[in-house]
Amino acid sequence: MKVSTGKPKDMHILYLHQYFATRRGMTGTRSYEFARYLVGRGHRVTMITSGFANGEFPVPRGRKYLEVEFEGIGVVSIAAAYNNPHVGTGISGWQRMIKFYQFANLAAHVGKNLYKPDIVFATHTPLTIGLAGIKLSRYFDVQFVFEVRDLWPDALVNVGALKNPLAIWWLQRMAKKIYAVANHIVVLSPGMKDGIIRMGIPTERVTVIPNGSDLDLFKPNLDGSVQRGRLGIGNRFAAIYFGAMGHANGLEYVIEAARILAERGKDHIVIVLHGDGGRRPNLEKMARDYKLNNLVFSDLVPDKAEVARIVASCDVSMTIYRASREHTWSPNKMFDALAASKPVLINVSGWLGEMIEDNNCGRCLDPHRPEMLAEALEELASNPDLCREMGNNARSLAEREFDRAKLASRLEQVLSETLKKHDEKYVLNSDTSTYGFEER
Repeated sequence: MKVSTGKPKDMHILYLHQYFATRRGMTGTRSYEFARYLVGRGHRVTMITSGFANGEFPVPRGRKYLEVEFEGIGVVSIAAAYNNPHVGTGISGWQRMIKFYQFANLAAHVGKNLYKPDIVFATHTPLTIGLAGIKLSRYFDVQFVFEVRDLWPDALVNVGALKNPLAIWWLQRMAKKIYAVANHIVVLSPGMKDGIIRMGIPTERVTVIPNGSDLDLFKPNLDGSVQRGRLGIGNRFAAIYFGAMGHANGLEYVIEAARILAERGKDHIVIVLHGDGGRRPNLEKMARDYKLNNLVFSDLVPDKAEVARIVASCDVSMTIYRASREHTWSPNKMFDALAASKPVLINVSGWLGEMIEDNNCGRCLDPHRPEMLAEALEELASNPDLCREMGNNARSLAEREFDRAKLASRLEQVLSETLKKHDEKYVLNSDTSTYGFEER
């Protein structure tokens, strides 16, 4: 019998993520951080991603895909869909779904031409990536692990982004199929796990690995003075939202809070909205109509280190979503705000709001009452000691619970254990073991 040395055996992981981005990109880097960790542990990672619409690895015209190596990660960039999720917030739901299917189909086709992996790991969103994961795991006869970053269609229905009964039924059917086929499922929040268990998946097949905090880039005492000057913040107390500006984000809530502050004459408080998305033009018009001078719209920057400095230039971070019956997601920007040692003002109930309140690193707000955001900003602007205390608590929480290396180690263990279950299938052979079995 082989004795474990504590390190899982080296694996070749076929990793599927449409929105894969490095720190040079404009979106979340969870897959990059995890892949880099796995490579550092001696595993081989092949990443299939989109090379279109702000993709970092653009596919030359006339080709279906491009293979490159980046920091030890084998990147297979394919000519389908788009890489930046902010692009999707500006097109219709049906257009997005068509592009999602295009990516999944081409990913499955291209993946069959690659070296055989030991395991397939696909991360959602979009949900359709799970279909490609199933096809490739079956083609190579290997285990399939599916990562759920959002419960579709539930999350879309809850914020009013999806209302078509046929589309809801279709996505529910697709989700059930993928969950049932996956050998293991990774989710980003306890609420997601509960939702998947309600669909009949055994609890032992679901593991929670939340989003992580980038403790290296987002740090206390990072100098944001240059960005503060560029944004025109001056000496004002600044709160920042950084991320997508789509329907689900509900940033009208922030505009209304800015209007309330302006009406109260709180000119020493400014709000920065950093990012892009389909709702940004409407938000800018809303701010113009209100004649607000306490709002700054900041454009996306192609460098996550620059984003960290922009966050450092502000005093408080905001995590905002459209009011919903149930929130189960795990927004990566909030965890980076914790790392940046910023108090978090969040209008999401459930596990996120409870975590912020329980650790005294911010305030949980009513998503129907923007005046609560205005009042929380007034409170923190008038109490630097409280603001500093909450910021310190935020950083401590990030280091204690959301260190990306610890979370990546947990993923490595999930992949290893799932692969081990596959490898430990035995065939009857009385000549090779006292148990009468041998490893296949």
